[in-house]
Amino acid sequence: MAKQSKPDDIRAKTPDELSALLLALRKEQFNLRFQRATGQQEGVGRVRTVRRDIARLKTIQAEQKRSAATS
Repeated sequence: MAKQSKPDDIRAKTPDELSALLLALRKEQFNLRFQRATGQQEGVGRVRTVRRDIARLKTIQAEQKRSAATS
């Protein structure tokens, strides 16, 4: 059995869950930015991952809003 891809997992969430997840990712992004500024950052790849996750989430939110508006 193949594992679902991340966008499929995100699409299965409710709009409230998506908003909460977006808030959590933005907080993590802020913390990573703060760590970089103070020289405490260890995993530099995490910044890229969080940024892409935020973009993926916002894209799916926009898709859902468009589909809700047309139906």
